[in-house]
Amino acid sequence: MKSSKVRLDKLLSSLGYCSRKEVASLIREGIITHTLNLPLKNDTKASHNEILFDSEPLDPPMGMVILMHKPVGYVCSHDDGEGRLVYDLLPERWRLRDPKISTVGRLDKETSGLLLLTDDGALLHRLTSPKHKVPKVYEATLDRALSGNEAEIFASGTLMLNGEKTPCLPAKLTVIDPTHARLEIVEGRYHQVRRMFAAVGNHVTALHRCSFGTLTLGDLEAGEYRLIDAQSLTD
Repeated sequence: MKSSKVRLDKLLSSLGYCSRKEVASLIREGIITHTLNLPLKNDTKASHNEILFDSEPLDPPMGMVILMHKPVGYVCSHDDGEGRLVYDLLPERWRLRDPKISTVGRLDKETSGLLLLTDDGALLHRLTSPKHKVPKVYEATLDRALSGNEAEIFASGTLMLNGEKTPCLPAKLTVIDPTHARLEIVEGRYHQVRRMFAAVGNHVTALHRCSFGTLTLGDLEAGEYRLIDAQSLTD
């Protein structure tokens, strides 16, 4: 499908490359060019795939989806006052995109693993909506040995969390060893995995999300990320 044409200054500012006012000088410096070497001005109407920045194709347009291996110690927030942000791991210009890139749900500061980010608000809503029941798998390290009845309790759909009025949906627990377990949930309640183990008298000392739907981290190291096709999330 042929991509639509928009003003060059609007296109580049929305992708975070520069402000609208900076486009003219970047054209003069040869930083912004046309793939066919056509002349450019601020108000030139151009398609996304016709423009090069520093001789490189532009970042993806709106609808970009990022799969990140979130390290421990980073927060899923846009507020600089909260410490190191997951957005700090991305190219600086991606933080300036409009619409803004946001995380799909959150992993707390002490949780590592698979985190999705996107600038597509509709996609973000679909992936976080409780009615879609996207399965998420976590590996938990526990403070004390499992009692043996946790799998049955988690699968029952009757477990109540402190401060909640409705029980958790059934979840699948797989025991790795007495103090390590894998838990698959289809909800995204606040600190849910930690609170589920707390509800059965245990304490999570380390938590890692290893999958989201059909997505896994593959060979991504902590702090690394890759772009993925949004279609893979909605099939």
